[in-house]
Amino acid sequence: MEAVAEGLGLLLDPFNIALILGGVVIGVLVGALPGLSSPMAIALLIPFTIQFEPVPAISMMAALYCAGTFGGSITAILINAPGAPPAAATALDGYPMAKKGEPGRALGLATVSSVTGGVFSLIVFIFAAPLLASVALEFRPQEYFALAVFALSMLASMSGRSSLRNLISGAVGVLIGTIGLHLTTGVERFTFDIPELEEGINFVPVLIGLFALGEMLNQSQVLDKAFERIRATATKLPSIKELKELKFTILRSSVLGTFIGILPAEGSTVAAIMGYNEAKRWSKKKEEFGSGTPEGIVGPEAANNAAAGGAMVPTLALGIPGSGSTALILAALIMHGFRPGPYLINETPEFIYAIFGAMLVANLGFLVIGLVGAKFFSLVTFVPSRLLWPAVFVFSMVGSYAYGASMFDVWVMLISGIVGFLMMRHGFSPAPLVMGLILGKLVEETFSQAMIIHDNNFFRLFESPIVLLFFALTLLSLSSPLWALFRDRRRAAKEAT
Repeated sequence: MEAVAEGLGLLLDPFNIALILGGVVIGVLVGALPGLSSPMAIALLIPFTIQFEPVPAISMMAALYCAGTFGGSITAILINAPGAPPAAATALDGYPMAKKGEPGRALGLATVSSVTGGVFSLIVFIFAAPLLASVALEFRPQEYFALAVFALSMLASMSGRSSLRNLISGAVGVLIGTIGLHLTTGVERFTFDIPELEEGINFVPVLIGLFALGEMLNQSQVLDKAFERIRATATKLPSIKELKELKFTILRSSVLGTFIGILPAEGSTVAAIMGYNEAKRWSKKKEEFGSGTPEGIVGPEAANNAAAGGAMVPTLALGIPGSGSTALILAALIMHGFRPGPYLINETPEFIYAIFGAMLVANLGFLVIGLVGAKFFSLVTFVPSRLLWPAVFVFSMVGSYAYGASMFDVWVMLISGIVGFLMMRHGFSPAPLVMGLILGKLVEETFSQAMIIHDNNFFRLFESPIVLLFFALTLLSLSSPLWALFRDRRRAAKEAT
């Protein structure tokens, strides 16, 4: 209880509360603006938080992460253009309800279900993270190596057109992570006699380039795209009777979203799609889905916001990102001198409770903002892209230079932006690359340590049952797309006959 009181006490500083609420406002605005995303905003925010203490800096990013997940539903409902990938499932019934003249009701359902899912996942987080960390304290380098390999295999199911593209993107991230001096042997790798590369490539300019500049170049192709905009006058809260009818859908999606979020590399998009599918599967009115049914809104919204809290569990307890956004938060933790994992939770538990408190304040904050700011958010969707994206470019340049006061980082950002644009153009998602960049270092370090412990005998790794379990899960994860393809073809052949 002392750690809880100390952690929550860190948030009572008015400056910290202001940063958290500022993160909420930025997150909702970023989510509400088509083309912008939470990972982009977090990537741009990282270099500007260097001057802050770790608690307010990470709290602001966590608040932005939570609010941005909710904010994407605003454009999904009002203009049928999801502000964030997880909100794509919300648009399936949210926009039809808005077209029927009930945009306020749709926003109200999205707001209440988002907050419920987010708070539920935070309750799980506060109990699951210390429990998982206590188990992970028994891990040796070989167990961490097997866990990191399993997390990399989960990249196959992240966003993108194909599992193979995601794995290739993750492999490129691992390769980039090997640039510089090897910590164990001192050997230079891929430096090409460039002094700035001896310590490796700073991840902050890479993140800004991939998520901000790359998305800017990608969105430049659709500047003239027009949306049918629906203006909401007020958010209408669902009635008690309606909430009673939807309670099992919200609870089911909250449990599902939290579980999906805890799995490494899955994230909110997968949770939202599964939340929508399960809401339809259990519904007594399946034929109404797609025409503006409340279940089609609360299902994905509760799931994707629950996944946001669930994804923080492996990020803080194991140092394994649970999603693309938490990979950026993990990078920020490392930048502030922390090593996420079991020792972080056991040695500084007050820090974990502070993050929990920040995310709880964020959920309650966007509840208030979502209820009173519907009219304002409907106006935000009218901001022209020609004014928005130049500002993003300026922030990208300033943030990249501010991180290390080096023009080399600016060039890294520009090159990463072009690479990110080409990746998205050919169906490669930048999120697996970032996950590979962060997890690659963990894979390399733990593998080197394990080889030193076992006198370079690789087969001694299999003496650990935990290593065998993670390797088995890795094989299942890598083969799951093939099984899914086989199942779909078999089902199609059965339907054809």
